[in-house]
Amino acid sequence: MTEPELHPVQTVDRKGGKIAKAVTMRAYEVYKAVYGEQKAMVTGGCRGGFSTGELIAFLYAGTFPKTEWVKRVDEAFRDMHHI
Repeated sequence: MTEPELHPVQTVDRKGGKIAKAVTMRAYEVYKAVYGEQKAMVTGGCRGGFSTGELIAFLYAGTFPKTEWVKRVDEAFRDMHHI
């Protein structure tokens, strides 16, 4: 079995980690629609990639129609506690 391509992510211990590219690219699709394009978010050139909280918020929002993404990202961040 071929290993999946990995992208960097921020971790609580600040050592950084990796997650499957398919996950970060799905989160990035939402991020891009909400905040605009910034490819460094998925390459690690910006803050070491997404945080776990950001991944949760963007993946959550992505389950809704695109017209709701901004509202759902805001909702996820507002309701997130100590991640």
